[in-house]
Amino acid sequence: MRHYRSQIEAFFNETMDLLYPERLAVGYDRASDSSIRAKLLSLLAFPLIQADFNTEQIVQQFMDQLQGVKSKLDQDILATYDGDPAAVNRTEVILAYPGFWALSAYRIANVLYQIEVPLIPRIITEIAHSCTGIDIHPGAQIGTHMCIDHGTGIVIGETAIIGNHVKLYQGVTLGALSIPKHKSKEKRHPTIEDHVVIYAQATILGGKTTIGKHSIIGGNVWITQSVKPHSKVIYAGCPQEVESNDKSIIFSA
Repeated sequence: MRHYRSQIEAFFNETMDLLYPERLAVGYDRASDSSIRAKLLSLLAFPLIQADFNTEQIVQQFMDQLQGVKSKLDQDILATYDGDPAAVNRTEVILAYPGFWALSAYRIANVLYQIEVPLIPRIITEIAHSCTGIDIHPGAQIGTHMCIDHGTGIVIGETAIIGNHVKLYQGVTLGALSIPKHKSKEKRHPTIEDHVVIYAQATILGGKTTIGKHSIIGGNVWITQSVKPHSKVIYAGCPQEVESNDKSIIFSA
């Protein structure tokens, strides 16, 4: 099994090298479509997969969607560059940012998840999890221009839905409330609409919980109910003056 995991990691890395050849050191050959196809075919032949599907068709479906993955990742790079004053250029985001690395693993794994390839998508995201501390389930739905800043400790659950232009800071959990196993196929994780910023260590739980568009979620809050668009959710633990209105929710210590 350890050898199989290393093969999956090699497949993921080579796919990224194809999409972003600037990752490669001088003297290394660029990855090719044919080598990625061969690696994925080999992974699909692994006995633990035990799935009844046309492997050639699966490989073709994956390859057909790679350009779409690249387009989304380019938008993630732009969102990260624009959203982090410390980002020097696009190449730095590609080579040095754990949030981009975790999103890359997610977007590649999500393609395989959507075409119902078992096991491999989860292992890809767990490899990224072990490297970055960012845990994104391959079944989550994540829109364009996603920015993960710092990222350590972020958890995004299987049925989470995230819109476009969303920014998450470290330690954010988009998780599920405790439910019985037989309800595992229901929507268990929250929906985050467009243009939402969620600050560090915020915990948002439940499949019926929606954070409305253009909202700001402060650090260390605990949310299990929906928040209207254009809201500010603030944990007012320290003495401060907070302007309250109908669209704001204030959580006091």
